[in-house]
Amino acid sequence: MKKRILALVLAAVMTVCLFPASALADDGLSVALVVADTFGDRSFYDSSREGVQRLLDDGVITTMNTIECGGDNHTAQMRNAADAADVVVCVGWEFYDIETVAPEYPDVKWIWIDNATSEPIENVLNITYAQNEGSFLAGYIAAAMSESGVVGAVGGEDADTINDFIVGYEQGAQYWAEAHETTIDVVHNYANTYTDPAVGKECALALNDQGADVIFQIASATGDGVFEAAAEKGFYAIGVDSDQKYINEDVIICSMKKEVGSSIYDAVSALASGDDSRWGTTWVADMSTGYIGIGYGEEGSVQQIPDELKESVADITEAIISGNIVVDTTR
Repeated sequence: MKKRILALVLAAVMTVCLFPASALADDGLSVALVVADTFGDRSFYDSSREGVQRLLDDGVITTMNTIECGGDNHTAQMRNAADAADVVVCVGWEFYDIETVAPEYPDVKWIWIDNATSEPIENVLNITYAQNEGSFLAGYIAAAMSESGVVGAVGGEDADTINDFIVGYEQGAQYWAEAHETTIDVVHNYANTYTDPAVGKECALALNDQGADVIFQIASATGDGVFEAAAEKGFYAIGVDSDQKYINEDVIICSMKKEVGSSIYDAVSALASGDDSRWGTTWVADMSTGYIGIGYGEEGSVQQIPDELKESVADITEAIISGNIVVDTTR
């Protein structure tokens, strides 16, 4: 008991909670959401929080606790979460110590978002995403909307997951070019941060100087700077993870959606209904599952992409799902 009380005190000091932390729920599931950095990115991390919030609102779970690691103490925060929850959701590749921590808590169900353990672990569900497939569509759109014949992408870092976006984006752009018997250049750079919009803006301006007039942001909150640069310089931007058109509908023409929140919602809902069959596996959320796609904003928002192009994108989506188009990947 003393150990648990100490762990809860530490968690209260080190975490940011939307709801009070509690011991394991007696009459329902308690979920702790742990993100590698901070909320407020309006994409990856915020999507995960929205998914868990929906679980709480719909009565699927009884308690929700959120932890922001701020880029540090990932392992300690995992243990803090596990001391006070039935399900711990870790969002980000940084939680690789889950391979050693999760077995220490066999009665806790773990979900690792955006990466996978080297070997199956009985109480860990890995969820990875076919972001390359959605990025193929983003690249196709970027090429079709470009007037300069140069499109760009700003990545958060030079890592496999980010490069999985980029290879799909490049392939989609070239697919459009080949179909229209023309050429397209794809340029990209890395911000090496996910939390600094000023750096994202500098990266976008550098790509714009190379001629890119449509730029895909793949850098979480850093990508806000890409949108700022687009507004200042008059080029188009493509959002990531969530439908971000609402941020600036005049320059954000679409977003590559990676439904992190929905995948968490569905996995925990299944667990709450007694189905834990996904644990001990890696679940790839691809385009066929509906978790990957393109968002064009809410009804009534400004639309730059013509209906004809949207119809082509829908056809390509079906071709990817059927396997008629195979998208390159770094995975």
